[in-house]
Order: sequence, then C-alpha cells, then structure tokens
Amino acid sequence: MSLKRSDKNTNGNGASADAGGDSPKLRDNVEINTKIDAYIQANPKEWNYIQSLPRERVERMLVLQNVNKLERRERVRNSVMKQLEANPELKEAYRKLVKNLPAEQQEKAMASIAARTLRTVAPRQQQSQGARV
Repeated sequence: MSLKRSDKNTNGNGASADAGGDSPKLRDNVEINTKIDAYIQANPKEWNYIQSLPRERVERMLVLQNVNKLERRERVRNSVMKQLEANPELKEAYRKLVKNLPAEQQEKAMASIAARTLRTVAPRQQQSQGARV
C-alpha cells in the first residue's frame, strides 16, 4: 500500500512500462506494507471507515495532514528563531556555520541546525511532566 514515486521506466517486476502512460511510476516498500497490514488487522473498524469514505474526502484528509505537518514545522522554526533572537551569541555562532550557503538558504539551515541541537541538548521531558494530581 505504501507507494513511492520512481523515476525508473520499469514497473514493480522490472518490465518496461507503457510508452504512452503519463502516470508516475510507483514502487512498493515491503517493510511499510507489513506495518500497514498489521495496523489494518489491529484496527478493522477504522479500516472499514476509511474504505467507506469518498475518494475526494480521503484526498482532502491527506492534504490536511500535509498542511498540518507544514504548519507544525513552521511553528517549530519560529520558536527556534525566537530563541536565537533572545541569544545573540548563539545566533552568531549558527550564522558562522551557514555563512557559505546562499543567502536565501541561510536562515532555514540555521533554524534546522539549531532545532536539532536544541532537541539533542535539551530533549522534551514528556514522561516526567505527566498529569499532576
């Protein structure tokens, strides 16, 4: 079920694809398919619900997931940049790391490196911040 685009001119079994077909070539990932199949077997009611949805609704749900992912990434990036603005020395250190990149890529790269570093140095303490009575 997990299909990825492939730039190769072959289908899943190695044979040449139709010359007239404009659809993208997709390939299967066995490990992902196994995970999906296990989830479907563990959640048959949810699978039946998904199968009952109209195609347009499923497509819109997939787009919503992508939109949410982009918004989450932007929130994290903004949070990291806010932390860098609060610490000019740290911001300058990251700026030195990305100085050789094109100007339009520097801020994004700086935020990415800083986010990774912050996650490593101070990981969120989710489990220790459980519900308090």
